[in-house]
Amino acid sequence: MEDRYGSDVLAAGWRERSAKQVPEVPAELDLVIEVAGDGYCGAVTKVQAGNVELEDWKGRKRLFPLGGGFLVEGRPVKLVAPKAAPQGPRRTASGSFVVADQRARTALPSRILVEGKHDAELVEKVWGADLRVEGVVVEFLQGVDLLDELLAAEPPSATRRYGVLVDHLVPGSKESRIADAVARGPHGRHIRIVGHPFVDVWQCVTPKALGIAKWPEIPRGTDWKTGICRAFGWPYETQADTGLAWQRILSKVHTYRDLEPALLGRVEELIDFVTEPAGR
Repeated sequence: MEDRYGSDVLAAGWRERSAKQVPEVPAELDLVIEVAGDGYCGAVTKVQAGNVELEDWKGRKRLFPLGGGFLVEGRPVKLVAPKAAPQGPRRTASGSFVVADQRARTALPSRILVEGKHDAELVEKVWGADLRVEGVVVEFLQGVDLLDELLAAEPPSATRRYGVLVDHLVPGSKESRIADAVARGPHGRHIRIVGHPFVDVWQCVTPKALGIAKWPEIPRGTDWKTGICRAFGWPYETQADTGLAWQRILSKVHTYRDLEPALLGRVEELIDFVTEPAGR
């Protein structure tokens, strides 16, 4: 009689055959990892001697052995040591070719100014390598309303240009009125103000990168970031909650492909402006 069940169901290896296979993921720098056991979440900062170092959004670092027990984007993974970097041309997160053995230049007097800390962190993550090669420093203003105060204290010149990135730069907005006034003022020749059309720099991260169809629409009268956190089911009551929400969003950004074109072109324009030789 034919044996419908094949070999012994208790034969060696039956557990392994039925167990779900967990994918191996290289612990690449900046990859955001969640520890399944305690919920600790951080970005990879170092892999050494069979261990991985993670740093959370508050700057706290912890060391874990490579292997299982981790989540990436909510899915179980087994962390393994990354392979050696491939030979030949490589590209930065912005798409530029990596300059081999290039040390960061002494900072230029020219600056790129952004409205807040989140803007600065996003620019650093994608364009940081390029900016260090060029010697360009990014500073944040805590709001475009403070631009006039900065210009009065440290006016720009032909050798000290300012490139300014502004949120919500659309016709009729407060930001556009400020930008027009500065451009017509005494410093207009040595300053360039550009911007993206979104309410906040958070929206410059594409929905695709976040795994959503589109950004939620927040009703007028509701703080935009608070509304976004509510829509995603994230804590929103404190500034720390907002900071953690931004780190979750920023962790989805790996290259320029994760950003909206409306931001990409503007940042490249500012880099060109502040690195242009004096007199041109």
